[in-house]
Amino acid sequence: MDFDLSPRSAQQLFEGEAGSYHTWSSSEFPLLAEEKVGAGRLVLQPRGFALPHYADSSKIGYVLQGSDGIVGMVLPNSSEEVVLRLKKGDVIPVPLGALSWWYNNGDHSEEVVVVFLGETSKAHIPGEITYFFLSGGQGIMGGFSTEFISRAYKMNEKEASKLAKSQTGILLIKLEPGIRMPHPNMEIVEKMVYNIDAALPDVDVRGGGVFKALTAARFPFLEEAGLSVNRVKLEANAMYSPSYTADGTFQVFYVARGSGRVQVVGIGGKRVLDTKIQAGQLLVLPRFFVVAQIADGEGMEFVSILPGKSRAVEEFASKKSVWNALSPIVSQVALSVTPEFEEFFKSNMQKSTILSPPTN
Repeated sequence: MDFDLSPRSAQQLFEGEAGSYHTWSSSEFPLLAEEKVGAGRLVLQPRGFALPHYADSSKIGYVLQGSDGIVGMVLPNSSEEVVLRLKKGDVIPVPLGALSWWYNNGDHSEEVVVVFLGETSKAHIPGEITYFFLSGGQGIMGGFSTEFISRAYKMNEKEASKLAKSQTGILLIKLEPGIRMPHPNMEIVEKMVYNIDAALPDVDVRGGGVFKALTAARFPFLEEAGLSVNRVKLEANAMYSPSYTADGTFQVFYVARGSGRVQVVGIGGKRVLDTKIQAGQLLVLPRFFVVAQIADGEGMEFVSILPGKSRAVEEFASKKSVWNALSPIVSQVALSVTPEFEEFFKSNMQKSTILSPPTN
């Protein structure tokens, strides 16, 4: 396996007055296709509207910015539209084949920014999320002839042409002032949206940061997307200690804020990556490779996804370390150290979590 693991920034796919959409291309980032994972970032200006669409991949949306986002969704095998309010820190699963539209309901200058991380094993292009829009310049309605549209919707060809061709916008359009979109159903929001920023941490280390793991056990709707989510906030110069996925699945990291340094060790104990990582970049970790990150002086925050209902991550340098599970004599001979040093080594880990504050 010989891939460039360097973190990558997204490429702009579309930009207009309503906002923009950015994506990571598997042709530029081949590891996406190898691990069957895709990502994109949606930026909506006030009154920006993402036309109704579905995709060939299940994904997780994480709201990076904004307080007036609205999403409408029709789940597969459902005839009911669910409308949800979104704000910074929200996680929203988007199951495979679900129809959705997205809107910035704000009247001021604040953007709504959502990063999508998804699993692309059923995608047309492995490593990329492909969208199918119902309407617009690249919409399904306009793809059929007026004859077929008129037959399907029981109207004459002039009416069929109006139905299929009136909307000429592509991807994102800006709505006129005064248009009122459907009101969010606040009772359903709690079942389909989870604010991970506001959740209590699973790990909270003074000077180190906070770690939060979100699985279907805590948020059942996650099961619809088949993914789990981690969110990490590292304080200045703190470390996210070495870990790997033990079930043979990928892990994807998106840096939301700050910057730091990342190292990855792979096959044969080779350090395959040692570089800087910063806000807006995506890091894909191959199966079984071990990753560790150290924040710069401003700290660093990132969100990651893993496939599956539960988190299958093994830690190397904490009280949950696989080293601590080994018998003392096994560790001694494996490391070729004295019993005293082996005891010192493991006693240090007993005081540690996956987040490590800077050493003085």
